[in-house]
Amino acid sequence: MDVWAQLLDGFAIALTAQNLLWALVGVTLGTAVGVLPGVGPAVTIALLLPITTKVDASGALIMFAGVYYGAMYGGSTTSILLNTPGESATIVTALEGNQMARRGRAGPALATSAIGSFVAGTIATIGLTFLSPLVVELGLKFGPPEYFALMIVAFTTVSSVLGDSTLRGITSLFLGLAIGLVGIDNQTGQARFAFGVPQLLDGIEVVTIAVGLFAVGETIYFASKMNQVQEKLEAITGSIWMRAEDWKRSWKPWIRGTLIGFPFGSIPAGGAEIPTFLSYAIEKKLARNPEEFGQGAIEGVAGPEAANNASSTGTMVPLLTLGLPTSATAAIMLSAFQQYGLQPGPLLFEANAALVWGLIASFYVGNAMLLVLNLPLVGLWVKLLAIPKPQLYAGILVFATMGVYGMRQSPFDVFLLYGVGIVGFLMRRFGFPAAPVVVGMILGPLAEEQMRRALAISQGDPRIFITHPISAGLLALAVAVILLPWLWRRFAARRGSA
Repeated sequence: MDVWAQLLDGFAIALTAQNLLWALVGVTLGTAVGVLPGVGPAVTIALLLPITTKVDASGALIMFAGVYYGAMYGGSTTSILLNTPGESATIVTALEGNQMARRGRAGPALATSAIGSFVAGTIATIGLTFLSPLVVELGLKFGPPEYFALMIVAFTTVSSVLGDSTLRGITSLFLGLAIGLVGIDNQTGQARFAFGVPQLLDGIEVVTIAVGLFAVGETIYFASKMNQVQEKLEAITGSIWMRAEDWKRSWKPWIRGTLIGFPFGSIPAGGAEIPTFLSYAIEKKLARNPEEFGQGAIEGVAGPEAANNASSTGTMVPLLTLGLPTSATAAIMLSAFQQYGLQPGPLLFEANAALVWGLIASFYVGNAMLLVLNLPLVGLWVKLLAIPKPQLYAGILVFATMGVYGMRQSPFDVFLLYGVGIVGFLMRRFGFPAAPVVVGMILGPLAEEQMRRALAISQGDPRIFITHPISAGLLALAVAVILLPWLWRRFAARRGSA
């Protein structure tokens, strides 16, 4: 009953006129940036961070969350009509969705995507509602050794899952850890990695790094590729509504996709790519007409889209309960919390219960808003695809510059922004994931603090991390995350050569 009471209190907060407006702004922006190729939720939230400092915490976080899951809805439009996935998680949607569009069935493809996202988002939010208190109870039993080990797990999983190479992911992580150490050490008072630059003594703002990597870096990258990709927009012909046969073929994939996506998002293993591909493979296996796959099977849109949306909602479980971001957007969300002096984790549910449950309640509200926005107004979202790309990318750079400069009115921050943007472009060009940089920068100082506390408790004995069962188990999990993929590749290579 306690959960129900807290959820009702959350609805009382989420349904205020002010927060309803922020939710509407968030889901509308999210849908728009999901539709626009190359502009994802991570970029958008990074851009909004510096210009929302005057907004109250609950309203801003409700808006950011709306941007996050709203982009999952909008991303299907680009995949289906342009065959251009905005994010890696929507690659699978493009496989069948674009084929349906070419056959004149863009409407049902967009409809099953929107309704599937609503079903998945709602069921996943119910899972979030009842799973979060259980994870919080576990988290409250954690001491410094356990928290340090948990952050090591976050480092390894994010580095391994995000990106094509574990080595590149870990390289990005260490770059973020180094950036997080810049400034004055709180315990010793010594300057670290400041190189005699006075502006670096206070450390580097997370917002500057996030905007530089995700907004400026991504913009430069997409601008460099702009003339290399020929986009062909498929027209929406006929009715957008699904036939009875479409409903019959879609509802089971929606449920299966949700049940696959939510656990993958909830565990600190991150990424929506695996559950979407897994959902696609399962639907192809279970389909009555598997020969339709590759030709425009509606199951191949319904299942992966549900898995994608459920996974994005699931990432809120480790983020809110343990403070662990498992995706690029979740990492930016974590910096948004910290911008307001909030640290996600078990104590957040005790110290700021109203804010947390208001945020969770807004997920239910936002999903209903998105269903209304995505079905009747699909024609409006399609028109966004006609925005000239040079103007779009120029606008992103202008907002990024204004936002970062406006935080401290420092020209140094602007130079740093574009320096980081060039680094972000090079990282994207050579396949280095950007998310581990932000995760390392945010969690690095926290991990250092917990490690120091643990060593102070044990009087400098590092065995404290392996003598505590939970921390030892978590460290073993971190090692497994790094070694198992490598061992599997070695095993597969030997079998292939045999």
